[in-house]
Amino acid sequence: MTTFGTELAGKRLDLLLKVVPQARKVGFLSGDKSYITYEQQTTSMLAAGRALGVQVMIVECHDDRDFEAALVKMVEGGAGGMILGRFVFRNQLKVVSLALLHKLPAIYWSRFFARAGGLMSYDTDGIAVSRRIGSAYVARILKGEKPADLPVQQATRFELVINLKTAKALGLTVPPSLLAIADEVIE
Repeated sequence: MTTFGTELAGKRLDLLLKVVPQARKVGFLSGDKSYITYEQQTTSMLAAGRALGVQVMIVECHDDRDFEAALVKMVEGGAGGMILGRFVFRNQLKVVSLALLHKLPAIYWSRFFARAGGLMSYDTDGIAVSRRIGSAYVARILKGEKPADLPVQQATRFELVINLKTAKALGLTVPPSLLAIADEVIE
């Protein structure tokens, strides 16, 4: 089951721009070049920026101690928002508080960030993916089908989570059209 790890860059950027339409530059917080999907993520993000007419500033982190400097670099570089890339460091939720501290509207790749105070998140629906794996794959394997014979499927359900408390703290108004399509609104 594929979950569109890098393919959602354009959608995340589009959603962020609906909340901060005046942003002409957006920071993309990424792991460094040694991270396994670095090239895919940065290439997708830069292409999304070109398609939407926004400059994307790639800012790399080598570990969680780089978060503060990375966000300062974005703010000083004129970023009007931030997208958190998929990379693994401990204390990753620290980015949420730093984004708020620097008044940087951000969209994240997991609902856990929005629930922890991040502005918004957009990703595949993990629960739906898990259910699909259980019903479409595990059940079939238990009935004797070979895993190698099962097709790769794409996620079909996505979830948008918006944190209105954070929007208010950042002085942002979330468009009603975006609230209408949100799967979860935190008030």
